[in-house]
Amino acid sequence: MTTGEQSTGQRKHRSGVVFSNKMDKTVVVLVERLVKHPKYKKYLRVRKKFKAHDERNACNVGDRVEIIETRPLSREKRWAVLSILKKAQG
Repeated sequence: MTTGEQSTGQRKHRSGVVFSNKMDKTVVVLVERLVKHPKYKKYLRVRKKFKAHDERNACNVGDRVEIIETRPLSREKRWAVLSILKKAQG
């Protein structure tokens, strides 16, 4: 490593469903995960929406995609579509 460089960790990956594709080169991806409640020990479904960069406008609503963390591309966009895992039916 030379001076000025710093080592960074692995970039985060998430997988979710395309919620909206109405913007140009941007999709909204809904990511669901299960979290155990600390007191009641019940599993809760936590949902979060991420705005992701889709360079080719290839994603449609309902597609299952994998997104990866990237540098800030706009005010809210910090993720990019890595691959389309499954196309939506119909």
